[in-house]
Amino acid sequence: QVMLVESGGGSVQAGGSLRLSCVAFGHPYYMDYMAWFRQAPGKEREWVAGRSGDGTTYYADSVKGRFTISKDNVKNTLYLQMNLLKPEDTAMYYCAAASFVRTWDGESDYKYWGQGTQVTVSS
Repeated sequence: QVMLVESGGGSVQAGGSLRLSCVAFGHPYYMDYMAWFRQAPGKEREWVAGRSGDGTTYYADSVKGRFTISKDNVKNTLYLQMNLLKPEDTAMYYCAAASFVRTWDGESDYKYWGQGTQVTVSS
């Protein structure tokens, strides 16, 4: 079993920064692929960024160049550094983990999800 606990959300003005954290508890096998998703009010959940076990990172076009996903393997913590935030980045952000994913944005491949942390960006 895996448990994911997110933190770090909050309210910022456009152009500001936030760093989200996701502490992972469980066997590393089930967390070889980790990702951040987000869901804005009235919209479907969308994939934001992913990191495979070998350290390769991937980003949605909407956040490329502004967000950085990273992981501290000693602390078992996944991070999402978000810079140059925009009002359209406002959403609930979720951490997700899987032993394998066919496509990064395929939600059904992720077996484990956190409870989410809210990010609100004002203009």
